[in-house]
Amino acid sequence: MHKKQLILFDLDGTLTDPKEGITKSFQYALQQLGQIEDDLDALEKVIGPPLWDSFEEFYGLSREQADQGVRYYRERYRELGLFENKIIPGIPELLHDLKLAGKTLAVATSKPTVYSITILEHFGIDQPFDEIIGSNLDGTRINKDDIIGYVLSLFDFSPEEVVMIGDRKHDIEGAHAHGIDSIGVLFGYGSREEFLAHRATMIVETVDQLRHILLEADDGL
Repeated sequence: MHKKQLILFDLDGTLTDPKEGITKSFQYALQQLGQIEDDLDALEKVIGPPLWDSFEEFYGLSREQADQGVRYYRERYRELGLFENKIIPGIPELLHDLKLAGKTLAVATSKPTVYSITILEHFGIDQPFDEIIGSNLDGTRINKDDIIGYVLSLFDFSPEEVVMIGDRKHDIEGAHAHGIDSIGVLFGYGSREEFLAHRATMIVETVDQLRHILLEADDGL
């Protein structure tokens, strides 16, 4: 993996821990829609997938209801939730060292681009990234394979030179859709079983392990 030249990072659960902001904002949206969820831990499952998918899959809402849910979610999220967030320890140092090693870095996230840039600037980790790409606020380009495809179109790297790093199955599926390697990180909100089921190229438990794979390990990939 140390031979990879373009490294794509998911945002939520990979660069930052967004649990408080996302779960509280989703809880608020459910309340506005007449559904009560008191257990924020039960809402961890909505961290990662597109919001529309979470409203429809987990709460049985129609697309029209999901659209309203997203509007309610954003009411709270843009005012409070954006900053109810924590940087994952070791990530700033990893990004710094990857840039020193000459790597090209990009964010590929289902979170809207405008929110993603604000969060990365807030934590002071926007500068290492050559591109920060997310979804559009109008609900287009929300699927991870579309987002990854758009990022890849901005650069001139072969699939063999690219790796996607993320904490949920959507990151792995998006990587498969474009024939690139993937690394599932267990310090986010996915599980080993999830990564094995979706055939992640590698699985790491810690940021230190991720650093070793990206900068040091000679695994032939």
